Amino acid sequence: MSAGDKLFGRLLHRHPPAPQPVLEPPSVRSVGLQMQLDAQGRVLRLSGPLRHQLAQQTPGAEAPHLIDYLLPHNSLTVEGSPADWQGQLLDLDFYSLTGQPLHLRGWVQSLNDAWLLQLLDISDLLLDRRQARQREQCQTLAVQIGEQLRLCSLSRLPEVLSEQLQSLAQRFRIPCIALALLDEEEQGWQIHQHYASPGAPQLWQSGQRLGTGLDSLSGSAPQHPNLLQHPRLQDAFGNIEGFAVPYHDAQGVAAWLLFGYFGTQQRPPDVSERDWLQFAAALASPVLERLREHRHHLQLERLESLQTLLGTGWWEVFGDTAQVQLAPSLVKALNLASARLPLSDWLEQVHPADREELRSRLHALQDQGTPLLLCVRIYHPDTGAPPDWFRLQGQALGIGKNRRVVGFMLDISDIKNQEQQAAAAHARLDNLIARSPAVIYVQRYVEGVLEPTFFSDSLAPLLGWTLDDCAGAALIERLHPEDRERYFERTRQLLREGAVSTRYRLRDSRGDYHWLLDEAKLLRDDLGLPVEAVGLWLDVTEATQAAERIEQSEERYRILVEDSPAMICRYLPDLTLTFGNQPLATYLECSPDQLPGINLGSWMSAEQRDAFTQRLGQLSPQCPVSSAEINLQLPGREHAWWIWSDRGVFDQQGHLLEIQAVGRDNTEVRRSQMQLTQSAKMATLGEMATGLAHEINQPLNVMRMAIVNVLKRLEKGDAQIDYLTDKLKRIDAQVQRAARVVDHMRVFGRRSEIEQQPFNPAQAIEGTLSLLADGMRGKGVELRVSAPDFEVLVLGHIDQLEQVLINLMVNARDALVGKCEKDAQFEPWISLSAERDQQSVRLWVEDNGGGIDPRLLERIFEPFFTTKPVGVGTGLGLSVSYGIVENMGGRLSVRNSSEGARFCIELPIASTV
Repeated sequence: MSAGDKLFGRLLHRHPPAPQPVLEPPSVRSVGLQMQLDAQGRVLRLSGPLRHQLAQQTPGAEAPHLIDYLLPHNSLTVEGSPADWQGQLLDLDFYSLTGQPLHLRGWVQSLNDAWLLQLLDISDLLLDRRQARQREQCQTLAVQIGEQLRLCSLSRLPEVLSEQLQSLAQRFRIPCIALALLDEEEQGWQIHQHYASPGAPQLWQSGQRLGTGLDSLSGSAPQHPNLLQHPRLQDAFGNIEGFAVPYHDAQGVAAWLLFGYFGTQQRPPDVSERDWLQFAAALASPVLERLREHRHHLQLERLESLQTLLGTGWWEVFGDTAQVQLAPSLVKALNLASARLPLSDWLEQVHPADREELRSRLHALQDQGTPLLLCVRIYHPDTGAPPDWFRLQGQALGIGKNRRVVGFMLDISDIKNQEQQAAAAHARLDNLIARSPAVIYVQRYVEGVLEPTFFSDSLAPLLGWTLDDCAGAALIERLHPEDRERYFERTRQLLREGAVSTRYRLRDSRGDYHWLLDEAKLLRDDLGLPVEAVGLWLDVTEATQAAERIEQSEERYRILVEDSPAMICRYLPDLTLTFGNQPLATYLECSPDQLPGINLGSWMSAEQRDAFTQRLGQLSPQCPVSSAEINLQLPGREHAWWIWSDRGVFDQQGHLLEIQAVGRDNTEVRRSQMQLTQSAKMATLGEMATGLAHEINQPLNVMRMAIVNVLKRLEKGDAQIDYLTDKLKRIDAQVQRAARVVDHMRVFGRRSEIEQQPFNPAQAIEGTLSLLADGMRGKGVELRVSAPDFEVLVLGHIDQLEQVLINLMVNARDALVGKCEKDAQFEPWISLSAERDQQSVRLWVEDNGGGIDPRLLERIFEPFFTTKPVGVGTGLGLSVSYGIVENMGGRLSVRNSSEGARFCIELPIASTV
């Protein structure tokens, strides 16, 4: 230690001098900081080496006050004048040029008419004290963490570990912290528990595997992993800055305490590497201890359970006391009273047939160390139960007086029982072979020829032969003449390839031929030369004849399918054809060989294809059949309609594999229906002609009268402009009215489109009313129309729905007019309303004409059925209307209400406007 350091120590620890007048400055070596102050505490002069570290004060008119050099919290310490500070140790914190406070301790003493403030640097003392306090706090925290983890129950260990990680993270402001342990297979590291501060990214998850990247770090001290030097650490830290602290035990590095988003700048400066190692040990040591204890306990439980289930366990013979001790599982399995018993009592448990051999083997094991391996029976004379088989193994450990004889017993009763069952099964198999229809034979290879040397006993019941009957050329003579070449080829293939499977016919002793399945294998010696052939004959006469019948039946059905006028095919769920007969190929203008691979959907519109696939998606093993009418655009034809029936083929899991379909052309019928609909429409127009003539005649009469009035005014020379203008506007309105009626009649009479289109049923109501409203009122019929307060779309043809509404309203009008002729006081009305729910929209047409005879309700939709006089109605209106609504996917129904008939048109909603 230098003289300056000794002087600094003496000045630091001495007490301040008692105040006394001093005429001259004391002779003090220039150390620390000396400040000469006036009576008010203003700094007159600075000296000492520490003066260069003080923050510079802004020069002013007056000398700066001492408090200008100090941090704000020192204002109370230097309150008053320097005379008040005498006899006190002053701990002051000064502003410094480095930005860090300068901690000084000193005292004041008088200096002539001024004061001298002598200060010494105590930063090292404060740092040592702070570090010691921090070290003590870290040790206390580590002890608390270890005690919490050791004292908690095993079930609460994860929860307590998470709490301790959280407390450590909150204390040192760590964003992410985790404890990584070796996995049970010790193939890498695994996150055992983690904690992330609120708002911090989830860097780890409990149970996350990290691989072996941490093994590349040095386990001797905390590490700041460099991802460029250790790319395998990507699994542990990703691309962020981290901190890893190892924990050692007797097995080496057993755990890592990992910190995420925690670099060198974030680490507390007062926490040393030793403190971090203490924290890692406080967390990992009790956790590993508890986990290893738990695994050991589980292993003991598994071992005990395994011994109990297998009926096995250890045993040990004590030679000095002639006693044996058994495992608890053996005591329970042998139903013994005690785990330790005399050797003679243990031998009494063994069956007499095995007892002496076991005794002899035990003596050889004790005296000579000969290993013991023996299967014995433990019998139960008291209960009469069958004996249990045990396998005994034993060995001698140690030498001399320290020799121990230990071993184990294993219950092999199941194995012995299986061996006995296998022996019985083998005997039954031999008997079965002798009595089965299969004939086992052996042919010995002699100079390139296979000669029969053995046949099983089943040869005589099957063919009525003996071995001598098949010797030499006798076997060839009994072969069917057509199959002899096949038999020779069988022999050549067997010698060439070593195995063969073929069929041929053999004649039995009665002269009948049998189809035999011959399967043989050639056996060779070590040099690869043939020795003998082993094979069997299986009588497959019935199966072969059945296969021939099936083949003939398949041929008949193939002819039936090919010559059928109906279209028959198979296709996949994506509509790709796999087979099709000639009629289908004719319709598609190709050959049957070209059909596989063609997609049926290519001839359908997008809407038709979607509806077709949706119908196939509804097939199931419970409901495998579906029928529908499909519309196609075939080559060279405008449109074609087919009646199509599908049947799904499913696998065991219920998945649709293939569809078998039968179809017939319904184009002509459909066109006839369309012509019938158009005829009914034109008939409706014919029935409406009288009313429409009245509708057109009304505006013409109005126009004629207006023209006459205009001409009269012109003849009189009266040129009233307003009058003429009004008349001309009235003429124009009536012309537009007549034009609308005629235009709608023209649109209504047009043929419907082929494809159904979405439309709003409210438009059909408006079109119907434009044609019938004025005529109805002219007949004295009141129209009660409730306009729909919703907008939906249905799929179909708007003109056909208008035709249905016109038919219903015209029928109602005719019934009401007939009733008015009979009753002049009758006030007829027709109601037209609409309502909807989630799936459908319903249009109601109701009148007060008294309803329909209940006996006729069931026949009212039949073709050509009418209640009108002969020559008035065709009987097709309601029938055609029923077909139109049905083609739109809906339903037309009727019932009688309290005042008259009430028709309901129910249509499925396609979408909402």
